[in-house]
Amino acid sequence: MFGEVQDSLNILEEQIDVDIQMQYYEYSKNHSNNFNPEEVIKNKEDIFHSNISIEDKKRMLVELASIDNIEAFRTIERYLKNANHNLLDWARLALQESKLLIESNLLDRNQVLISTGLGGKGLKLRYFVVIFSKTEESFSEFQKKIINSELSFLLKKHDAEIENINFEKDLFTLLSVIPLNVPIQDIFNSFISDCNQFGNFLNKEYLITNVKILTINEIREFLAENLEHFRSIN
Repeated sequence: MFGEVQDSLNILEEQIDVDIQMQYYEYSKNHSNNFNPEEVIKNKEDIFHSNISIEDKKRMLVELASIDNIEAFRTIERYLKNANHNLLDWARLALQESKLLIESNLLDRNQVLISTGLGGKGLKLRYFVVIFSKTEESFSEFQKKIINSELSFLLKKHDAEIENINFEKDLFTLLSVIPLNVPIQDIFNSFISDCNQFGNFLNKEYLITNVKILTINEIREFLAENLEHFRSIN
């Protein structure tokens, strides 16, 4: 699939809560044919008025995004520069939808949008990864050096990038962008195996998501709920 439609793939780069994305797409689906495009374009400047309610602006953004018209796209683009905080993500989604609609018609080829809670970069998706120590002790300086070295080597090999790495006692978190066509599980299985050649200190089980960045409390709750499973893997 990646090879066949690569030129038509688009990744939503912003980190937007999945619930907001679902609300937007559901709203867009239900309102896409219930308006007059000419009237929307004629009244497009209304969206900048401070006396227009947030709900009305949501509707206007969705309507503008549903029109194959560069004026509509530019209006959303202008609005996004000074968008109400409560509508910032909604406006970003509208701009993306408008852009894809115009591109699809210009290129005579449907564009494919891939959206996750953590977004991405180019043709790479962003992932939040948690890897655990086999013990409850903090990682040693030697272990941290091994982790950083092996991660840098493996991710660079697969054209992936490290955006953030954070050690928290007996676990560490990683924020990384990884190409769509790279088998993610293979990377981290290999990483853990390679690190464990230097002391067998990483648990083979790990947590990975592209939905949200988890807090330490959320990670600890997950670990507590699955403690017996993690111990059995050791």
